[in-house]
Amino acid sequence: MDLSSRSQEEAAGLSSHVATVGQGWREHGALEYREYVADDVKVGKLTSFPRSVKLKRGETVIFAWIAYKSRAHRDQVNAKVMKDPRLAKMMDPKAMPFDGKRMFWGGFKLLIEA
Repeated sequence: MDLSSRSQEEAAGLSSHVATVGQGWREHGALEYREYVADDVKVGKLTSFPRSVKLKRGETVIFAWIAYKSRAHRDQVNAKVMKDPRLAKMMDPKAMPFDGKRMFWGGFKLLIEA
């Protein structure tokens, strides 16, 4: 899971970038790769998605979800992704279509599946 902010124009024009990134993750073993754009995300009084990325006027929140078999599998896939020359260019902070300093990510274990 990662969360970042992008301008609304950048978010609208990211489909080819996301397709390449998602394809790379899937080719290297990720079970799923999805990115979502905020549709109903309000600023909370104490915390919220917009507050977490210090959302600025004209920006929107992007949420990415990548699924793996396990934490070890995640580490293997991510190591391959980081070595993939197609993706390395996109991972350069200067080439990213958002402020990577305001992005965050983490791993989660399944708690409940209904």
